[in-house]
Amino acid sequence: RTLSVKQVPMLALGAAFAFVIMMFNVPIPGGTTGHAVGAVLVAVLLGPWAACIAVSTALIVQAFLFGDGGITCIGANCLNMAVIMPFVGYAVYRLIAGKSDTVSPRRWIGAALGGYVGLNAAALAAGIEFGIQPMIAHDSAGHALYAPYSLKVAVAAMAVEHLLIFGVVEAVVTGLVVVYIQKTDSSLLYGAIKERKNSSMEEAN
Repeated sequence: RTLSVKQVPMLALGAAFAFVIMMFNVPIPGGTTGHAVGAVLVAVLLGPWAACIAVSTALIVQAFLFGDGGITCIGANCLNMAVIMPFVGYAVYRLIAGKSDTVSPRRWIGAALGGYVGLNAAALAAGIEFGIQPMIAHDSAGHALYAPYSLKVAVAAMAVEHLLIFGVVEAVVTGLVVVYIQKTDSSLLYGAIKERKNSSMEEAN
């Protein structure tokens, strides 16, 4: 209901983009991997709820067809990358973009910073989830059944790598794509058509 006819095919493209970019996993200390996601970019173009659908679809396909992330982790992965990341990142984007014109630099700057903050928020959530595993999932001898690292180690491992590397990659990719969209067809940005209508009505009044 929130997408225009022109944007509906972009939902599939957004899911495909997230699927591809998440396939490039880089192992990091702490027993996990890091990667870009693209969730905030999809949120900037289609809205956070559409991004939730697109990224969730990509994560589910990855889990069932490639075993990436694991079927039992779909819920946690969707929470981190399809809920926390797009909504946090989109909030940052809107805060910076404000009521600026769709071709304003504030749009791509907000999108880039939103991508950076959103990815790090998701990484922090994942670090916490990894870190509490030894406390909630262990055998009778106290040995961790899933993630063996403590909360301190897991959060540090996820936070440092994403703050210094993956968050920067996410910001650059998100910012560059939004710049390209601004130069080609800025009406593709989420809410752009509605904003222009409201602006025209205000001018008329």
